[in-house]
Amino acid sequence: IRQPILRNMASIGDFDPLNASIPATKVEITVSLCVLYTQGISNKEWREFGRTEVIENTLNPEFVRKFILDYFFEERQNLRFDLRMKKPLCTNEWRLCFVFNRGLPGKKCGNIIVKAEEMGNCRSVMMQFCGNKLDKKDFFGKSDPFLVFYRSNEDGTFTTCHKTEVVKNTLNPVWQAFKIPVRALCNGDYDRTIKIECYDWDRDGSHDFIGEFTTSYRELSRGQSQFNVYEVVNPKKKGKKKKYLNSGTVNTTIPFLYLALFHYCTLLLLSHYRTCFPGNPTQPTSLHYMSPYQMNAYAMAMKAVGEIIQDYDSDKMFPALGFGAKLPPDGRVSHEFALNGNPQNPYCAGIDGVMEAYYQSLKSVCLYGPTNFSPVINHVARYAASVKDGSQYFILLIITDGVISDMAQTKESIVNASCLPMSIIIVGVGPAEFDAMIELDGDEVRISSKGRYAERDIVQFVPFRDYTDRTGNHILSMARLAKDVLAEIPDQFLSYMRIRGIKPSPAPPPYTPPGHPLQTQI
Repeated sequence: IRQPILRNMASIGDFDPLNASIPATKVEITVSLCVLYTQGISNKEWREFGRTEVIENTLNPEFVRKFILDYFFEERQNLRFDLRMKKPLCTNEWRLCFVFNRGLPGKKCGNIIVKAEEMGNCRSVMMQFCGNKLDKKDFFGKSDPFLVFYRSNEDGTFTTCHKTEVVKNTLNPVWQAFKIPVRALCNGDYDRTIKIECYDWDRDGSHDFIGEFTTSYRELSRGQSQFNVYEVVNPKKKGKKKKYLNSGTVNTTIPFLYLALFHYCTLLLLSHYRTCFPGNPTQPTSLHYMSPYQMNAYAMAMKAVGEIIQDYDSDKMFPALGFGAKLPPDGRVSHEFALNGNPQNPYCAGIDGVMEAYYQSLKSVCLYGPTNFSPVINHVARYAASVKDGSQYFILLIITDGVISDMAQTKESIVNASCLPMSIIIVGVGPAEFDAMIELDGDEVRISSKGRYAERDIVQFVPFRDYTDRTGNHILSMARLAKDVLAEIPDQFLSYMRIRGIKPSPAPPPYTPPGHPLQTQI
Protein backbone atom coordinates (compact mmCIF):
# COMPACT_ATOMS: atom_id res chain seq x y z
CA ILE A 1 0.00 0.00 0.00
CA ARG A 2 1.24 3.52 -0.56
CA GLN A 3 2.60 5.73 2.14
CA PRO A 4 0.15 8.26 3.57
CA ILE A 5 -0.66 10.81 0.87
CA LEU A 6 -0.92 13.68 3.33
CA ARG A 7 1.19 16.72 2.53
CA ASN A 8 1.77 19.90 4.49
CA MET A 9 -0.88 19.06 7.04
CA ALA A 10 -1.76 21.48 9.84
CA SER A 11 -1.59 20.40 13.45
CA ILE A 12 -4.76 18.99 14.95
CA GLY A 13 -5.37 21.55 17.67
CA ASP A 14 -3.04 20.76 20.54
CA PHE A 15 -2.78 17.15 19.35
CA ASP A 16 0.73 15.78 19.66
CA PRO A 17 0.88 12.29 18.10
CA LEU A 18 3.68 11.24 20.43
CA ASN A 19 2.11 12.49 23.66
CA ALA A 20 -1.67 12.54 23.16
CA SER A 21 -3.75 10.58 25.67
CA ILE A 22 -6.53 9.98 23.13
CA PRO A 23 -5.04 8.92 19.78
CA ALA A 24 -7.75 10.39 17.57
CA THR A 25 -7.70 12.72 14.61
CA LYS A 26 -10.58 14.42 12.89
CA VAL A 27 -11.43 13.69 9.25
CA GLU A 28 -13.83 15.55 7.02
CA ILE A 29 -16.18 13.50 4.85
CA THR A 30 -17.72 14.89 1.68
CA VAL A 31 -20.73 13.03 0.26
CA SER A 32 -23.74 13.72 -1.92
CA LEU A 33 -27.35 13.91 -0.71
CA CYS A 34 -27.40 11.87 2.46
CA VAL A 35 -28.16 11.38 6.11
CA LEU A 36 -25.19 9.94 8.01
CA TYR A 37 -25.65 7.26 10.69
CA THR A 38 -23.00 5.85 13.02
CA GLN A 39 -23.16 2.37 14.53
CA GLY A 40 -22.61 1.43 18.16
CA ILE A 41 -19.79 -0.98 18.92
CA SER A 42 -21.64 -3.37 21.21
CA ASN A 43 -25.34 -3.11 20.35
CA LYS A 44 -24.87 -2.39 16.60
CA GLU A 45 -27.67 0.18 16.67
CA TRP A 46 -27.64 2.94 14.04
CA ARG A 47 -27.93 6.52 15.24
CA GLU A 48 -28.31 9.60 13.08
CA PHE A 49 -25.15 11.72 13.11
CA GLY A 50 -26.05 14.56 10.75
CA ARG A 51 -27.63 15.67 7.47
CA THR A 52 -26.57 17.67 4.46
CA GLU A 53 -28.56 20.69 3.38
CA VAL A 54 -31.42 20.18 0.91
CA ILE A 55 -30.68 20.89 -2.75
CA GLU A 56 -33.58 20.87 -5.21
CA ASN A 57 -33.97 19.97 -8.87
CA THR A 58 -30.81 17.97 -9.48
CA LEU A 59 -29.58 14.40 -9.76
CA ASN A 60 -25.97 15.48 -9.21
CA PRO A 61 -25.89 17.54 -6.01
CA GLU A 62 -22.68 18.94 -4.56
CA PHE A 63 -23.11 19.90 -0.94
CA VAL A 64 -21.30 22.47 1.13
CA ARG A 65 -22.20 20.97 4.51
CA LYS A 66 -19.71 18.33 5.65
CA PHE A 67 -19.67 15.66 8.33
CA ILE A 68 -16.87 16.04 10.87
CA LEU A 69 -16.08 12.81 12.75
CA ASP A 70 -13.41 11.65 15.15
CA TYR A 71 -11.34 8.98 13.41
CA PHE A 72 -9.72 6.33 15.62
CA PHE A 73 -7.11 4.16 13.94
CA GLU A 74 -7.64 1.34 16.44
CA GLU A 75 -11.43 1.07 16.14
CA ARG A 76 -13.86 -0.22 13.54
CA GLN A 77 -16.19 2.67 12.76
CA ASN A 78 -19.12 1.63 10.61
CA LEU A 79 -21.05 4.38 8.86
CA ARG A 80 -24.29 4.31 6.89
CA PHE A 81 -25.41 6.88 4.33
CA ASP A 82 -29.12 7.17 3.54
CA LEU A 83 -29.87 9.00 0.31
CA ARG A 84 -33.17 10.78 0.49
CA MET A 85 -35.50 12.80 -1.68
CA LYS A 86 -39.11 12.89 -0.48
CA LYS A 87 -38.73 9.36 0.84
CA PRO A 88 -35.77 7.03 1.50
CA LEU A 89 -34.14 6.33 -1.85
CA CYS A 90 -30.94 4.41 -1.32
CA THR A 91 -28.68 3.28 1.50
CA ASN A 92 -24.93 2.86 1.53
CA GLU A 93 -22.85 1.43 4.37
CA TRP A 94 -19.30 2.69 4.57
CA ARG A 95 -16.24 2.30 6.74
CA LEU A 96 -13.42 4.78 7.07
CA CYS A 97 -11.37 2.46 4.88
CA PHE A 98 -13.89 1.08 2.36
CA VAL A 99 -17.01 1.97 0.41
CA PHE A 100 -19.79 -0.61 -0.01
CA ASN A 101 -22.28 0.34 -2.74
CA ARG A 102 -25.70 -1.01 -1.94
CA GLY A 103 -29.07 0.25 -3.11
CA LEU A 104 -32.66 -0.86 -2.83
CA PRO A 105 -33.34 -4.28 -4.41
CA GLY A 106 -34.07 -4.02 -8.12
CA LYS A 107 -33.38 -0.28 -8.31
CA LYS A 108 -30.43 1.61 -9.72
CA CYS A 109 -29.69 4.41 -7.29
CA GLY A 110 -26.62 5.97 -8.89
CA ASN A 111 -23.31 6.52 -7.12
CA ILE A 112 -22.12 8.26 -3.98
CA ILE A 113 -18.71 9.89 -4.12
CA VAL A 114 -17.17 9.75 -0.65
CA LYS A 115 -13.94 11.51 0.22
CA ALA A 116 -12.15 11.76 3.54
CA GLU A 117 -9.25 13.99 4.48
CA GLU A 118 -7.61 14.66 7.79
CA MET A 119 -8.48 18.10 9.05
CA GLY A 120 -6.19 20.85 10.14
CA ASN A 121 -7.27 22.88 13.15
CA CYS A 122 -7.32 26.43 11.76
CA ARG A 123 -9.11 29.54 12.82
CA SER A 124 -11.70 31.20 10.63
CA VAL A 125 -11.28 34.27 8.45
CA MET A 126 -13.69 36.86 7.09
CA MET A 127 -13.87 37.09 3.31
CA GLN A 128 -15.77 39.25 0.87
CA PHE A 129 -15.78 39.42 -2.92
CA CYS A 130 -17.22 41.71 -5.54
CA GLY A 131 -17.55 41.34 -9.29
CA ASN A 132 -17.20 43.62 -12.26
CA LYS A 133 -18.97 43.13 -15.58
CA LEU A 134 -19.88 39.52 -14.84
CA ASP A 135 -21.87 38.58 -17.91
CA LYS A 136 -22.31 35.39 -19.89
CA LYS A 137 -22.76 37.60 -22.96
CA ASP A 138 -26.09 36.17 -24.07
CA PHE A 139 -27.85 39.58 -24.31
CA PHE A 140 -30.90 38.31 -22.43
CA GLY A 141 -30.57 40.72 -19.57
CA LYS A 142 -28.28 41.09 -16.62
CA SER A 143 -26.89 38.14 -14.71
CA ASP A 144 -27.92 36.79 -11.32
CA PRO A 145 -24.39 35.77 -10.31
CA PHE A 146 -23.13 33.65 -7.44
CA LEU A 147 -19.77 32.08 -6.63
CA VAL A 148 -18.91 28.47 -5.80
CA PHE A 149 -15.61 27.81 -3.97
CA TYR A 150 -13.75 24.51 -4.34
CA ARG A 151 -10.87 23.19 -2.26
CA SER A 152 -8.42 20.92 -4.09
CA ASN A 153 -7.98 17.44 -2.60
CA GLU A 154 -4.94 15.21 -2.21
CA ASP A 155 -6.02 13.13 -5.23
CA GLY A 156 -6.33 16.13 -7.54
CA THR A 157 -10.11 16.40 -7.38
CA PHE A 158 -12.07 19.35 -5.99
CA THR A 159 -14.58 19.58 -3.15
CA THR A 160 -17.21 22.29 -2.78
CA CYS A 161 -16.48 24.28 0.37
CA HIS A 162 -18.66 27.40 0.06
CA LYS A 163 -21.36 29.06 -2.03
CA THR A 164 -22.25 32.71 -1.92
CA GLU A 165 -25.79 34.01 -2.11
CA VAL A 166 -27.29 35.03 -5.46
CA VAL A 167 -27.19 38.74 -6.25
CA LYS A 168 -30.09 39.40 -8.61
CA ASN A 169 -30.02 41.41 -11.84
CA THR A 170 -26.55 42.91 -11.82
CA LEU A 171 -23.23 42.75 -13.65
CA ASN A 172 -21.36 44.21 -10.68
CA PRO A 173 -22.36 42.17 -7.62
CA VAL A 174 -21.07 42.69 -4.11
CA TRP A 175 -21.57 39.48 -2.17
CA GLN A 176 -22.03 39.48 1.56
CA ALA A 177 -18.96 38.99 3.72
CA PHE A 178 -18.75 35.50 5.15
CA LYS A 179 -16.72 33.69 7.77
CA ILE A 180 -15.05 30.42 6.79
CA PRO A 181 -12.46 28.14 8.48
CA VAL A 182 -9.11 28.16 6.71
CA ARG A 183 -9.17 24.36 6.79
CA ALA A 184 -12.29 24.43 4.59
CA LEU A 185 -10.39 26.40 1.97
CA CYS A 186 -7.03 24.67 2.04
CA ASN A 187 -6.74 22.50 5.19
CA GLY A 188 -3.84 24.60 6.42
CA ASP A 189 -1.79 24.39 3.21
CA TYR A 190 -1.48 28.05 2.15
CA ASP A 191 -0.38 27.15 -1.38
CA ARG A 192 -3.10 24.60 -2.14
CA THR A 193 -5.20 25.53 -5.17
CA ILE A 194 -8.58 27.10 -4.55
CA LYS A 195 -10.91 27.14 -7.54
CA ILE A 196 -13.76 29.65 -7.75
CA GLU A 197 -16.51 29.32 -10.34
CA CYS A 198 -19.08 31.95 -11.22
CA TYR A 199 -22.61 31.04 -12.31
CA ASP A 200 -25.72 32.83 -13.46
CA TRP A 201 -28.56 31.53 -11.31
CA ASP A 202 -31.53 29.82 -12.95
CA ARG A 203 -34.56 28.79 -10.94
CA ASP A 204 -34.75 25.38 -12.67
CA GLY A 205 -31.30 24.43 -11.34
CA SER A 206 -29.48 24.41 -14.70
CA HIS A 207 -27.33 27.43 -13.89
CA ASP A 208 -25.30 29.04 -16.68
CA PHE A 209 -21.55 28.93 -16.32
CA ILE A 210 -19.97 32.39 -16.55
CA GLY A 211 -16.36 31.51 -15.89
CA GLU A 212 -13.75 30.51 -13.31
CA PHE A 213 -10.40 31.40 -11.81
CA THR A 214 -7.94 29.84 -9.36
CA THR A 215 -6.05 31.25 -6.43
CA SER A 216 -4.60 30.15 -3.10
CA TYR A 217 -5.00 31.19 0.49
CA ARG A 218 -1.56 32.79 0.39
CA GLU A 219 -2.69 35.00 -2.47
CA LEU A 220 -6.05 35.76 -0.90
CA SER A 221 -4.44 36.67 2.40
CA ARG A 222 -2.89 39.73 0.75
CA GLY A 223 -6.37 41.21 0.84
CA GLN A 224 -7.61 44.05 -1.34
CA SER A 225 -4.92 44.96 -3.85
CA GLN A 226 -4.12 44.90 -7.55
CA PHE A 227 -2.77 41.38 -7.01
CA ASN A 228 -6.19 40.04 -6.07
CA VAL A 229 -8.16 41.07 -9.12
CA TYR A 230 -8.97 37.86 -11.00
CA GLU A 231 -10.15 37.45 -14.56
CA VAL A 232 -13.20 35.18 -14.77
CA VAL A 233 -12.56 32.98 -17.79
CA ASN A 234 -14.83 30.53 -19.61
CA PRO A 235 -12.39 28.00 -21.15
CA LYS A 236 -14.81 26.96 -23.91
CA LYS A 237 -15.33 30.52 -25.07
CA LYS A 238 -11.62 31.22 -24.90
CA GLY A 239 -10.97 28.23 -27.13
CA LYS A 240 -13.56 29.26 -29.72
CA LYS A 241 -13.25 33.05 -29.85
CA LYS A 242 -9.90 34.64 -30.64
CA LYS A 243 -10.91 38.05 -29.29
CA TYR A 244 -12.37 36.66 -26.06
CA LEU A 245 -10.53 37.92 -23.00
CA ASN A 246 -12.74 37.18 -20.03
CA SER A 247 -16.28 37.28 -18.69
CA GLY A 248 -15.55 39.95 -16.12
CA THR A 249 -13.43 40.14 -13.01
CA VAL A 250 -13.71 39.31 -9.30
CA ASN A 251 -11.67 40.84 -6.50
CA THR A 252 -11.46 40.68 -2.72
CA THR A 253 -12.67 43.64 -0.71
CA ILE A 254 -11.35 43.12 2.86
CA PRO A 255 -7.99 42.09 4.34
CA PHE A 256 -7.38 38.58 5.61
CA LEU A 257 -5.99 37.22 8.84
CA TYR A 258 -2.67 35.38 8.68
CA LEU A 259 -2.45 32.19 10.73
CA ALA A 260 0.51 30.40 12.25
CA LEU A 261 0.28 26.70 11.41
CA PHE A 262 2.52 23.79 12.31
CA HIS A 263 3.14 21.21 9.59
CA TYR A 264 3.89 17.57 10.04
CA CYS A 265 3.03 14.28 8.40
CA THR A 266 0.35 12.19 10.06
CA LEU A 267 -0.90 8.65 9.75
CA LEU A 268 -3.82 7.32 7.78
CA LEU A 269 -2.29 4.28 6.07
CA LEU A 270 -0.06 1.37 7.09
CA SER A 271 1.34 -1.46 5.03
CA HIS A 272 1.73 -5.16 5.77
CA TYR A 273 1.35 -7.05 8.99
CA ARG A 274 2.51 -10.51 9.95
CA THR A 275 0.74 -12.90 12.28
CA CYS A 276 2.26 -15.65 14.43
CA PHE A 277 0.93 -18.02 17.09
CA PRO A 278 2.68 -19.88 19.89
CA GLY A 279 1.99 -23.47 20.75
CA ASN A 280 -0.25 -25.07 23.37
CA PRO A 281 -1.80 -28.53 23.84
CA THR A 282 -5.03 -29.19 21.97
CA GLN A 283 -6.93 -30.86 24.79
CA PRO A 284 -10.57 -29.79 25.40
CA THR A 285 -9.37 -27.74 28.38
CA SER A 286 -6.75 -26.00 26.26
CA LEU A 287 -6.78 -22.32 25.36
CA HIS A 288 -6.80 -23.55 21.77
CA TYR A 289 -9.97 -25.62 22.24
CA MET A 290 -12.35 -25.23 19.29
CA SER A 291 -15.79 -25.02 20.84
CA PRO A 292 -18.79 -25.26 18.50
CA TYR A 293 -20.43 -22.44 20.45
CA GLN A 294 -17.80 -19.73 20.67
CA MET A 295 -14.28 -18.80 19.58
CA ASN A 296 -11.37 -19.53 21.86
CA ALA A 297 -9.23 -16.73 23.26
CA TYR A 298 -6.63 -17.09 20.50
CA ALA A 299 -9.25 -16.80 17.78
CA MET A 300 -10.98 -13.82 19.42
CA ALA A 301 -7.69 -11.96 19.80
CA MET A 302 -6.75 -12.80 16.22
CA LYS A 303 -10.08 -11.62 14.82
CA ALA A 304 -10.29 -8.50 16.99
CA VAL A 305 -6.90 -7.15 15.96
CA GLY A 306 -6.87 -8.55 12.44
CA GLU A 307 -10.22 -7.16 11.34
CA ILE A 308 -9.10 -3.64 12.17
CA ILE A 309 -5.60 -3.71 10.81
CA GLN A 310 -6.30 -5.69 7.63
CA ASP A 311 -7.96 -2.60 6.18
CA TYR A 312 -4.55 -0.95 5.98
CA ASP A 313 -3.04 -3.65 3.77
CA SER A 314 -3.35 -3.30 0.01
CA ASP A 315 -3.78 -6.92 -1.12
CA LYS A 316 -5.17 -8.50 2.09
CA MET A 317 -2.73 -11.42 1.74
CA PHE A 318 -1.01 -12.24 5.04
CA PRO A 319 1.72 -14.80 5.74
CA ALA A 320 0.71 -16.60 8.96
CA LEU A 321 3.34 -18.49 10.96
CA GLY A 322 3.14 -20.75 13.96
CA PHE A 323 5.90 -21.63 16.42
CA GLY A 324 6.44 -24.43 18.89
CA ALA A 325 5.05 -27.55 17.20
CA LYS A 326 6.04 -30.93 15.81
CA LEU A 327 5.29 -31.04 12.10
CA PRO A 328 4.24 -34.02 9.99
CA PRO A 329 5.43 -36.34 8.65
CA ASP A 330 8.67 -36.67 10.66
CA GLY A 331 7.73 -34.81 13.85
CA ARG A 332 10.48 -32.20 13.63
CA VAL A 333 10.06 -29.21 15.96
CA SER A 334 9.64 -25.84 14.23
CA HIS A 335 9.45 -22.28 15.54
CA GLU A 336 8.41 -20.62 12.27
CA PHE A 337 6.15 -22.92 10.24
CA ALA A 338 3.45 -21.93 7.76
CA LEU A 339 0.00 -22.31 9.28
CA ASN A 340 -1.47 -23.20 5.88
CA GLY A 341 1.08 -26.01 5.48
CA ASN A 342 2.77 -24.39 2.46
CA PRO A 343 6.22 -23.03 3.41
CA GLN A 344 6.75 -21.78 -0.16
CA ASN A 345 3.55 -19.70 0.00
CA PRO A 346 2.40 -19.06 3.60
CA TYR A 347 0.03 -16.26 2.56
CA CYS A 348 -3.62 -16.39 3.64
CA ALA A 349 -6.49 -14.40 2.13
CA GLY A 350 -7.62 -11.88 4.74
CA ILE A 351 -8.11 -12.44 8.43
CA ASP A 352 -10.71 -15.11 7.67
CA GLY A 353 -8.07 -17.02 5.71
CA VAL A 354 -5.64 -16.68 8.62
CA MET A 355 -8.21 -18.05 11.04
CA GLU A 356 -9.05 -20.95 8.77
CA ALA A 357 -5.34 -21.80 8.48
CA TYR A 358 -5.06 -21.62 12.29
CA TYR A 359 -7.95 -24.02 12.78
CA GLN A 360 -6.59 -26.45 10.19
CA SER A 361 -3.08 -26.37 11.66
CA LEU A 362 -4.43 -27.47 15.04
CA LYS A 363 -5.63 -30.65 13.35
CA SER A 364 -2.34 -31.43 11.63
CA VAL A 365 0.49 -30.42 13.98
CA CYS A 366 1.39 -31.50 17.50
CA LEU A 367 1.87 -28.38 19.61
CA TYR A 368 5.14 -28.66 21.47
CA GLY A 369 7.66 -26.63 23.51
CA PRO A 370 9.87 -24.79 23.94
CA THR A 371 8.34 -21.41 23.11
CA ASN A 372 10.83 -19.23 21.26
CA PHE A 373 9.90 -15.74 20.08
CA SER A 374 13.16 -14.68 18.45
CA PRO A 375 12.84 -16.83 15.27
CA VAL A 376 9.57 -15.21 14.18
CA ILE A 377 10.74 -11.71 15.17
CA ASN A 378 13.89 -12.22 13.10
CA HIS A 379 11.74 -13.64 10.27
CA VAL A 380 9.72 -10.42 10.05
CA ALA A 381 12.81 -8.27 10.61
CA ARG A 382 14.41 -9.73 7.49
CA TYR A 383 11.46 -8.53 5.42
CA ALA A 384 11.43 -5.13 7.11
CA ALA A 385 15.17 -4.66 6.59
CA SER A 386 14.71 -4.93 2.83
CA VAL A 387 12.28 -1.97 2.58
CA LYS A 388 13.59 0.91 4.69
CA ASP A 389 12.33 3.62 2.31
CA GLY A 390 8.97 3.94 4.09
CA SER A 391 6.97 2.25 1.36
CA GLN A 392 6.02 -0.59 3.73
CA TYR A 393 5.55 -0.95 7.47
CA PHE A 394 5.34 -4.36 9.12
CA ILE A 395 3.27 -5.32 12.15
CA LEU A 396 3.91 -8.64 13.89
CA LEU A 397 1.05 -9.98 15.99
CA ILE A 398 2.06 -12.59 18.60
CA ILE A 399 -0.59 -14.34 20.68
CA THR A 400 0.93 -16.18 23.67
CA ASP A 401 0.10 -17.83 26.97
CA GLY A 402 3.02 -16.03 28.60
CA VAL A 403 5.64 -18.76 28.46
CA ILE A 404 8.90 -17.74 26.72
CA SER A 405 12.01 -19.89 26.51
CA ASP A 406 14.47 -17.53 24.79
CA MET A 407 14.11 -14.26 26.68
CA ALA A 408 17.68 -13.05 26.10
CA GLN A 409 17.53 -13.79 22.36
CA THR A 410 14.09 -12.18 22.09
CA LYS A 411 15.28 -8.98 23.75
CA GLU A 412 18.23 -8.84 21.36
CA SER A 413 15.90 -9.38 18.38
CA ILE A 414 13.62 -6.54 19.53
CA VAL A 415 16.55 -4.16 20.03
CA ASN A 416 17.79 -5.01 16.52
CA ALA A 417 14.30 -4.57 15.07
CA SER A 418 13.74 -1.19 16.73
CA CYS A 419 15.57 0.56 13.89
CA LEU A 420 13.42 -1.16 11.24
CA PRO A 421 9.93 -0.27 9.90
CA MET A 422 8.06 -2.69 12.13
CA SER A 423 6.01 -2.95 15.31
CA ILE A 424 5.23 -5.95 17.52
CA ILE A 425 1.86 -6.55 19.18
CA ILE A 426 1.73 -9.20 21.92
CA VAL A 427 -1.61 -10.43 23.26
CA GLY A 428 -1.42 -12.61 26.37
CA VAL A 429 -4.15 -15.22 26.81
CA GLY A 430 -4.92 -17.41 29.79
CA PRO A 431 -4.39 -17.01 33.56
CA ALA A 432 -0.57 -16.98 33.60
CA GLU A 433 1.59 -14.17 34.92
CA PHE A 434 2.95 -11.98 32.14
CA ASP A 435 5.97 -10.39 33.80
CA ALA A 436 8.21 -11.30 30.85
CA MET A 437 5.77 -9.74 28.37
CA ILE A 438 5.57 -6.54 30.42
CA GLU A 439 9.36 -6.32 30.34
CA LEU A 440 9.33 -6.67 26.56
CA ASP A 441 6.73 -3.90 26.29
CA GLY A 442 9.26 -1.39 27.58
CA ASP A 443 6.79 1.39 28.42
CA GLU A 444 8.46 2.17 31.74
CA VAL A 445 12.01 0.99 31.04
CA ARG A 446 13.32 0.94 27.48
CA ILE A 447 14.28 -2.62 26.56
CA SER A 448 18.00 -3.31 26.21
CA SER A 449 20.31 -6.16 25.27
CA LYS A 450 24.04 -6.47 25.92
CA GLY A 451 24.23 -2.83 26.98
CA ARG A 452 22.46 -1.54 23.86
CA TYR A 453 19.03 0.10 24.16
CA ALA A 454 16.24 -0.08 21.61
CA GLU A 455 16.16 2.93 19.29
CA ARG A 456 12.43 3.34 19.85
CA ASP A 457 9.56 1.54 21.56
CA ILE A 458 8.08 -0.96 19.08
CA VAL A 459 6.31 -3.42 21.41
CA GLN A 460 2.77 -3.21 22.79
CA PHE A 461 1.54 -5.89 25.21
CA VAL A 462 -1.97 -6.38 26.63
CA PRO A 463 -3.46 -9.32 28.57
CA PHE A 464 -6.68 -10.55 26.97
CA ARG A 465 -8.31 -11.31 30.32
CA ASP A 466 -8.43 -7.58 31.14
CA TYR A 467 -10.86 -7.08 28.25
CA THR A 468 -13.29 -9.93 28.88
CA ASP A 469 -16.78 -8.49 29.28
CA ARG A 470 -18.49 -9.76 32.44
CA THR A 471 -21.81 -10.13 30.65
CA GLY A 472 -20.28 -12.43 28.05
CA ASN A 473 -20.48 -9.87 25.23
CA HIS A 474 -17.57 -11.08 23.09
CA ILE A 475 -18.09 -8.36 20.48
CA LEU A 476 -17.51 -5.70 23.12
CA SER A 477 -14.53 -7.61 24.50
CA MET A 478 -12.92 -7.77 21.07
CA ALA A 479 -13.58 -4.09 20.38
CA ARG A 480 -11.97 -3.08 23.68
CA LEU A 481 -8.98 -5.31 23.04
CA ALA A 482 -8.39 -3.94 19.53
CA LYS A 483 -8.69 -0.36 20.75
CA ASP A 484 -5.91 -0.73 23.34
CA VAL A 485 -3.65 -3.13 21.50
CA LEU A 486 -3.49 -0.88 18.43
CA ALA A 487 -3.29 2.41 20.31
CA GLU A 488 0.50 2.78 20.02
CA ILE A 489 0.85 1.74 16.37
CA PRO A 490 0.33 5.22 14.81
CA ASP A 491 2.97 6.79 17.08
CA GLN A 492 5.41 3.95 16.42
CA PHE A 493 4.87 4.30 12.68
CA LEU A 494 5.39 8.06 12.80
CA SER A 495 8.46 7.81 15.00
CA TYR A 496 10.20 5.58 12.44
CA MET A 497 9.34 7.92 9.56
CA ARG A 498 10.46 11.01 11.46
CA ILE A 499 13.74 9.51 12.67
CA ARG A 500 14.53 8.53 9.09
CA GLY A 501 13.30 11.83 7.65
CA ILE A 502 10.87 10.01 5.36
CA LYS A 503 8.08 12.13 3.87
CA PRO A 504 4.81 10.86 2.37
CA SER A 505 4.84 9.88 -1.29
CA PRO A 506 3.20 12.14 -3.86
CA ALA A 507 -0.52 11.72 -4.31
CA PRO A 508 -1.66 9.07 -6.82
CA PRO A 509 -3.10 10.17 -10.18
CA PRO A 510 -6.38 12.04 -9.67
CA TYR A 511 -9.65 10.22 -9.98
CA THR A 512 -11.80 11.69 -12.73
CA PRO A 513 -15.51 11.01 -12.15
CA PRO A 514 -18.00 10.97 -15.03
CA GLY A 515 -18.54 14.56 -16.14
CA HIS A 516 -21.78 16.31 -15.43
CA PRO A 517 -22.84 19.97 -15.37
CA LEU A 518 -23.32 21.73 -12.07
CA GLN A 519 -26.98 21.64 -11.15
CA THR A 520 -27.90 23.15 -7.87
CA GLN A 521 -30.42 25.32 -6.11
CA ILE A 522 -29.20 28.17 -3.95
